[in-house]
Amino acid sequence: CSAINACKTNNGGCSAEAECRRTTPGNRVCVCNAGYTGDGIVCIEINPCLENHGGCDKNAECTQTGPNQAVCNCLKGYSGDGKRCTYISLCSQNNGGCSEFAICNDTELTERTCTCKPNYIGDGIICRGNIFQELLRNSNTSRFYSLLEASSIRDITGPGPFTLFVPHSDILNSDPQVKDWTAKGMMAQVLRYHVVGCASLLYNDMTKITNITSLHGDPIHISYSQNSLILNNKAEIILSDVVGTNGVIHVINQILVP
Repeated sequence: CSAINACKTNNGGCSAEAECRRTTPGNRVCVCNAGYTGDGIVCIEINPCLENHGGCDKNAECTQTGPNQAVCNCLKGYSGDGKRCTYISLCSQNNGGCSEFAICNDTELTERTCTCKPNYIGDGIICRGNIFQELLRNSNTSRFYSLLEASSIRDITGPGPFTLFVPHSDILNSDPQVKDWTAKGMMAQVLRYHVVGCASLLYNDMTKITNITSLHGDPIHISYSQNSLILNNKAEIILSDVVGTNGVIHVINQILVP
């Protein structure tokens, strides 16, 4: 006589996810494999995410990958290994994409607001100060700023409003008249001819008028044709509506001569 192996056929009636172990002749026990739970006849995959969130951080997602196996991934707006996740402040990096002259405030996950600081205006992504400051920050107008400083003209630092017609820096650097006017003490008069006081005129505003008076006292003629604004029949506005706290800047492609 030989002992009957109860596990020989059909895994002894145990689950396919169980081990059949012989005990006494004709008897056996069924033990669920690692990663499974049950009585051996029925074995169910253990989902570690169902207990204690799989050991993941509360701000992480637990995803089952196999029997009693899972991975933890931090939720959007958090960083870490999943076991520990920390909130990512949008404002902590590059001021949240706000202007350097803005205050960044975290509001919700992946959300923030940008608010221009006092004495600046804009949408928070772009914030501008007074037009005197803005001249220096833009390479197209920085040469005009230098000439104003050299001539001790600081009218446009006041409350305004002002409208500025600024010859492009390349024009001011290349026109030989600039050096002559400077040598003859005439540069201040030329510069003031590019400034209009008591008005902040946007491009669209100027399509409806024909003359304005500069700080120098002489008029500037405005004409509008072929979708372009021309000053004194020679200087075209090539960049417009740079709005500051005390006025607006327009860049022109010629120097206005009083």
